[in-house]
Amino acid sequence: MSKQIGLKEAMSIGIGGMVGGGIFAVLGLAVSLSKGGTPVAFLFAGLIALITSYSYVKLSLTYPDRGGTVKFVNQGFGETVFSGGINNLLWASYIIMLSLYASAFGSYAPNLFKITGTSTDFHIYASAIIILATTINYYSIKVVGKIESYAVVIKLIILLAFVGIGAYGLIGNPNLEQLNLAHWEKPLMLLTGGMVIFVAYEGFELIANAAPDIVNPEKNIPKAYTYSVVFVILLYVVIACVTVGSLPFKEIAKAEDYVLAEAAKPMLGKAGFTVITIAALISTFSAINASLYGGSRVSYEIAEDDELPHQLTGQWWNQPIGLAITAIATLLLTNLLELESISTAGSVGFLLIFAVVNYVGYKLSKETKSKKTWPLIGFLLCCSAFAILLVQQYSSNKTGVIVAIVLIATCFIIEWIYKKWFDSRTKA
Repeated sequence: MSKQIGLKEAMSIGIGGMVGGGIFAVLGLAVSLSKGGTPVAFLFAGLIALITSYSYVKLSLTYPDRGGTVKFVNQGFGETVFSGGINNLLWASYIIMLSLYASAFGSYAPNLFKITGTSTDFHIYASAIIILATTINYYSIKVVGKIESYAVVIKLIILLAFVGIGAYGLIGNPNLEQLNLAHWEKPLMLLTGGMVIFVAYEGFELIANAAPDIVNPEKNIPKAYTYSVVFVILLYVVIACVTVGSLPFKEIAKAEDYVLAEAAKPMLGKAGFTVITIAALISTFSAINASLYGGSRVSYEIAEDDELPHQLTGQWWNQPIGLAITAIATLLLTNLLELESISTAGSVGFLLIFAVVNYVGYKLSKETKSKKTWPLIGFLLCCSAFAILLVQQYSSNKTGVIVAIVLIATCFIIEWIYKKWFDSRTKA
């Protein structure tokens, strides 16, 4: 198959992966944790993503493969219990991201149309959107691609308009003083805030899956990663400034799950609220669509490398069996866990995965012709952020931490059991 993805398309994969449902889902949570220092929290998280993207650039150039992260981890550690456990965690983290997007959809949708007028609306909308996106994935992958390409453009236009009008609307707004240093949380809480919402940046790793199809890779792969991550950092920091400067903290806390729509009200009234709500629904829907596709492919790649039962390479209704498993697991998580617990578990998962990828970048620096310094810094930052997030969140969000630890342990236990069973069968 000829290479067909140019720089613009590669960047839109990265930007679309990051500016999915993440910002709509976690912005209110970030403000509740970091207060006036929310822009700095987003900057912290973004810098870790940017440093990690260096390892992804070098590994994507040396080992271009549709398996992306799965391929890199196996390249660094071989097909062992450890690499299998990390790859299982990647699949589980996709499911957590899907739950986060579905939760955001379920929080925004009742603002447009209430069904029961109670919290049941959240569960109805969140479950319905997962079922709809799964049906579309089974119907046609082409449709998934088309939805994603249109959605990226629509959500970026609306978010950039929000930023432009919002920045203008801050002139003379009394809430602007909330951005003052006096309203910032302590540095450790700012870092925790940044790490809880780290999930809003994880989507840049999707560029790795497209690496084999990118034209002029030596030039376009580094640009695609760097430009998309830097663009999203700037976008998130400005969105955070506009939100904190537009609304009093009390109102942000009250509308925590749909704060971006609420932040559009002071500038554009009810119309602004509605437009941002629609943008959130389009974004989260397209993110669910794309992540379901990505999650099913990850499960296929892991099974193909014999790190999960080979039956997962089989198909059901012309799609990998992993698609149905991913959808069912997402439905369960979305309806059982609170948004903060989902976000914490997702961030913990991706920080661990990115720590491992940075370590692989460090370990294979000769093969990838890269400097050892950046992967090492990335590894140390991801490990520190991982530890800080677990310790800090344990006191305020025990469920999220327990879910994350149980999830990680389960991924490795499943791999260990499977490898034992697989080895005994091969020897028999």
